[in-house]
Amino acid sequence: MTRTVLESKTKTHIIGFDRPFTVIGERINPTGRKKLAAEMKEYNFETVTADALAQAAAGAHMLDVNAGIPLANEPDILAKTIKLVQSLVDIPLCIDSSIVEALEQGLAAYEGRPLLNSVTGEEERLEVVLPLVKKYGCAVVGISNDETGISEDPDVRFQVAKKIVEHAADYGIPAHDVVIDPLVMPIGALGNAGVGALNLIRRLHDELKVNTTCGASNMSFGLPNRHSLNGAFLSMAVGAGMTSAIMNPLHEPEMHAIWGADVIAGHDKDCAAWIKRFREAAPEGEAQGARGGRSTRRRRSA
Repeated sequence: MTRTVLESKTKTHIIGFDRPFTVIGERINPTGRKKLAAEMKEYNFETVTADALAQAAAGAHMLDVNAGIPLANEPDILAKTIKLVQSLVDIPLCIDSSIVEALEQGLAAYEGRPLLNSVTGEEERLEVVLPLVKKYGCAVVGISNDETGISEDPDVRFQVAKKIVEHAADYGIPAHDVVIDPLVMPIGALGNAGVGALNLIRRLHDELKVNTTCGASNMSFGLPNRHSLNGAFLSMAVGAGMTSAIMNPLHEPEMHAIWGADVIAGHDKDCAAWIKRFREAAPEGEAQGARGGRSTRRRRSA
């Protein structure tokens, strides 16, 4: 079974074919969040702190940390954010940047074994990111696009993923340390995006035997009732073999869909996690009252 091992300072988490689905919290990312971007640019981490704690409490297994702010010192901000988040939560992190210098500073600041986000199939990107992955002994997200851009053809995206895995092997990085993002397309714009994504996930699972991730909300972009649609996609993606997603763990429809999919897929042994989360507690005094009732009946019988 394919297993990708990630570590915080104190905790190990495994993304794997035979493991419950891994939720990677997406909230620590200033893209599209003006308030968060302004705070992080000024080294104000109030919202980062709140988001880290809330996502961990909601059930995230890992947190994605991104500091992509225009005209800011991204490498330094990312490193400081990583140190702060590691002081707040004990789950592993996904270090997220398009800037190689930021990735390296983030790796140097991290305590444990993170997931690096990301490398693409572009030759130049492969040649600078994969040596970092090897140097720091981490795992990496491989995104299925290359110099030609993002193909709408799932078969082309599969070939890009295969290229990334093969190049990683050239650097001594095993396939189980490459988590492929097949690039889920918005179904509102491309009607075959759902079927294409599920077929591609199956191929990545069965043929390349790699773990997979995605930006879960991409599927519903531009459509109403996005949380329900995301939940439907995630549950079907679990059935197709997807093992993780970068998503918002504060959205209950998506989380419930994942937990239910884990039960159906046999990844929640004896439904133990589901029962623990959703079994209703007996009303206060009910158990004692039942015992009292039986005792009274025994006395009457006597």
